[in-house]
Amino acid sequence: MAATRRTSAGALVAAAVTVTLAFAAPAAADGPNVPEQPSAAALARAEKVSGDKHTLGTLARFFAHDGRISAERARPRVTGPVVPVHLLSADFVGGRADAPVAELAYLAATAVAADGSRASVWSAEQAGTWRVVNIASGDDEARYAAAGEKLAPGGTVFLEPQINAWYVLSGKRVLPLNKDAEQAVGRAGVTLDAYRERVRAAYGDRQPGSRYDREGYAGGFAPAADSPEGGGPTAAQAGAVTAGSLGLLGALLLVRRRRHG
Repeated sequence: MAATRRTSAGALVAAAVTVTLAFAAPAAADGPNVPEQPSAAALARAEKVSGDKHTLGTLARFFAHDGRISAERARPRVTGPVVPVHLLSADFVGGRADAPVAELAYLAATAVAADGSRASVWSAEQAGTWRVVNIASGDDEARYAAAGEKLAPGGTVFLEPQINAWYVLSGKRVLPLNKDAEQAVGRAGVTLDAYRERVRAAYGDRQPGSRYDREGYAGGFAPAADSPEGGGPTAAQAGAVTAGSLGLLGALLLVRRRRHG
């Protein structure tokens, strides 16, 4: 399995929302703007594929990349619960009244190396088979899931990837979990309606079919497209590789280094 390294974290994550994933729980959400949650079976399958021998081998090479530890000494292990990762919904940005604020994009498990380094292992179901679709440095997904549960038990943690802002939806309020989110909505958070207006103003003109999209500038909500051969992807295409090429993961694993909010 080859590894391709990405640095444009926002674009890479953003287009993952375009993937149609088949692991949502069948039960209806509690309200029109509440995201769906994964089933127990999906969580179990994600945990299994995240910790299998093949994934652990890839993780060993991942942890060895910066030279602080060798692949042989990395001895990675998967620890803690698998968490759902929700991304800001394009339908919500577009103003659809019943759209959930975020959509379930992938499941994330935390891997730890012998030297304490951490990575997030993303998995998703494709054509009936669970696959690891990306490995990212750090453990943002697990940390913010825990922080969101502490701040608003039972709330839904989600990411606005365009600005690396993590939030928790608590009832009809959107509360910040990191500094990027605080800069966007303030320390006290905002109502869901106010948040809708903010993201609509920020991204509404970047939806598929908009002038911004037609002129080739769309990033966060662009449709998936293949990368050109022989070169690295553009910022918009980086996400499209994740979203559009999950079925190729027997040959390609996307790996990214990211900044932390």
